Amino acid sequence: MGKVGIIGLGLIGGSMGLALKRAGLQDTDIIGFDRDRDVESRALKFGAVDKLARTLEELASQASIIVIATPIVSIEKVMREIAPHVQRGAVVTDTASTKGSVMRWARDVLPQGVHFVGGHPMAGKEQSGPQAAEAGLFHDRPYVIVPSVDAGPGAVNAIIGLAEAIGARPFFLDADEHDAYAAAISHVPLVASVALFALARGSSAWPELAGMAGPAFTDLTRLASGHPEMSHDICLTNKQNISHWIDRYVAELRRMQELIEGEDEEVLFRLLAETQIERENFLAKPPERERPGLPDDMPTPSQSFLNLLAGSMWAERAREITTSLEDRARDREREDRLRRRRD
Repeated sequence: MGKVGIIGLGLIGGSMGLALKRAGLQDTDIIGFDRDRDVESRALKFGAVDKLARTLEELASQASIIVIATPIVSIEKVMREIAPHVQRGAVVTDTASTKGSVMRWARDVLPQGVHFVGGHPMAGKEQSGPQAAEAGLFHDRPYVIVPSVDAGPGAVNAIIGLAEAIGARPFFLDADEHDAYAAAISHVPLVASVALFALARGSSAWPELAGMAGPAFTDLTRLASGHPEMSHDICLTNKQNISHWIDRYVAELRRMQELIEGEDEEVLFRLLAETQIERENFLAKPPERERPGLPDDMPTPSQSFLNLLAGSMWAERAREITTSLEDRARDREREDRLRRRRD
């Protein structure tokens, strides 16, 4: 992979560095940068990176693959700082939990000739910082890849290789799909965890509740121990999708409430039993990706990937055509000016 630059050396960035080092890739140097010098020194000490860059400019000018693993709302600023210095042909990716805003920033900020491929490893834990990083964090976890429309096939393949090198399973979505689905299976659980802890902590019986708390409470509130900056960024950049799924979650809770308060004990038991069986099936073998209610000839993930590549090639061709037309227009305008002067 040549030189891989990782910007942000906390849990995700540090774990990615460790995983790449464990993969034993030949001719690959890992350069790290973090604005927190203490985080940098710990990442270097724990072996997450081979060396540190003194500045973002230094990292961007050397790395052929740049991974932005900072908090979400910092990504645009990072892109603006590296944009004048990143190599032409380099591949830039990220690890953010939301993709819509990130894809827009990349389109608006990164220069032509630099390929952006969005990424989101579906892995993590409530601890943060390089001291919590581990090489096996991404093992057999989905790694969502969201290529920009003008990312070349080679750039997409580079991020596929990155995901596979750290032990993850590449999974293709577009930005809107990603943000809608992530809200359901990642962001609402975070919100629910915070809400449940706040509910118990805000009770006048908190000392008694805390004394009784067992694995059920600690497991369901685990995400509330996550880094508040990351959680805040997720809520800010995926408001509508999170709100949509909260409404649906509340509706399910209301349905459960009605069944608990109702007199039909059999219906309640059936719901509990069916849910238990379905969850066990999910844990044993997650269902294949389907598109319910859509035609049978909908593209498979691999076909979707090929479509994305075709779209990127067309975008490149369209850009060439546009540039050619603009050049011709400027030539005609120049000729017209010369003709008017002669006349």
